[in-house]
Amino acid sequence: MTASTLRSEGSTAGKLPTPPGPRLPIAVQSILFATQRHRLLRLLHRRYGSVFAFQVFPERDVVSISDPNDIKELFSGPVTTFHAGEGNQILKPVMGEHSVLTTDEEEHRRIRTLLTPPFTGAALRGYRGMVADIAEREIVRWPVGRPFRTHGSMQRLTFEVILRVVLGVSDGPRLDELRHTLGGVIDISALDIFGWHNERMQRYGRWRRNQELLRRSDELLYAEIADRRAAPDLAERTDVLSRLLQAGSGDDALTDAELRDQLVTLLLAGHETTATALAWCWHELSRSPETQARAAKAADEDDDRYLEAVAKEAMRLRPVIYEVARRTTEPVTVGGFHVPAGTTIMPAIGVVQSDPEQHDDPETFRPERFLDGSTSPRSWLPFGFLDGSTSPRSWLPFGGGVRRCLGAGFALMEATEVLRAVLTPYHLEPDRARREQVKPRNITFTPARGARTIVTNR
Repeated sequence: MTASTLRSEGSTAGKLPTPPGPRLPIAVQSILFATQRHRLLRLLHRRYGSVFAFQVFPERDVVSISDPNDIKELFSGPVTTFHAGEGNQILKPVMGEHSVLTTDEEEHRRIRTLLTPPFTGAALRGYRGMVADIAEREIVRWPVGRPFRTHGSMQRLTFEVILRVVLGVSDGPRLDELRHTLGGVIDISALDIFGWHNERMQRYGRWRRNQELLRRSDELLYAEIADRRAAPDLAERTDVLSRLLQAGSGDDALTDAELRDQLVTLLLAGHETTATALAWCWHELSRSPETQARAAKAADEDDDRYLEAVAKEAMRLRPVIYEVARRTTEPVTVGGFHVPAGTTIMPAIGVVQSDPEQHDDPETFRPERFLDGSTSPRSWLPFGFLDGSTSPRSWLPFGGGVRRCLGAGFALMEATEVLRAVLTPYHLEPDRARREQVKPRNITFTPARGARTIVTNR
């Protein structure tokens, strides 16, 4: 994809066609996208090619792309032309207008700079022991010999981890209530999201309940912020909230509203995606005896490289987030098509990661694909994790470019530690041979039956 201004008279703007796409009513397209996009996007890319247009509420005009070269150009394009914050407007009612996910250009750069230190390599090494301890306390509760939903267990585990990282504590009545309210905020269907953007819907039923839970979560977080501002040991604390409170002074200091938005973003995005990726790990390992045996050996021998490859392969085969978004601020050319300003361009992560042209035997769970071959190109990512034959252009669970998820390294470290904690004492078996279907949950894709697994002692 070549980004270019197409406004001037005599330019190619009038000569280029617009992308093809379905002509269904926006309401129909929106419902299909919300509930079946893991099937819909594959179908439409097969029918229309690597670039097509459709309409969906609330973004309206959307262009989906699945060519890795186009996606690379989008991720490396100018941040003034491709606004990820505007592309994430669907998240704004929950994450807030100041969130690192919903801001652009200078404001985004400022917030990301403040949030980066807790997720650097040195910090990650300090978190490993904490993650391992929390994982061991959670998995000792697993019922041996009978089926249970591993997804729920992983949600509890990863939420405790992120509470410790973000707030520095995980005990007390306020945090107990926060677990409940934020859990309710995120435990919604894809259709519930429409209520985030419609005040009339928020007066009724499930949408009203969702708003009440969000309001109560805000009250609890603002109370936590106020108490932390007054804490006598604030300067000695290393959790994210304390670091943010100590960053800047005067006009440069973060307001309570800015702090609230970062806390909600980290607490929700920092646990839900990792929990789901781990649930898919148990789902796939339980159905792949040879791979599980090698992963258990890696856990015994502290072979982090293979354990990390297991997590990466689960993220590839079972993408938790199926697409990301950028909103154009000026007309651009995408794959030979004219795309007007104000269009949301969505790289189809799930389509790319299941494409046989990008991954051999893409429906097979094979962690070795991240270990085989020569070093992959990394130049267009700020940092890379791929060591094998799978190119970063075709493995996109954390996005890419300057908007690549700042918690990517943390998520992989956490997944590695949890894999070790589970595979050392337990053997995994499926509760039935048939694989679970994918279920849309908020903006993520989860195992429909909760990744039900049976564990036995090794």
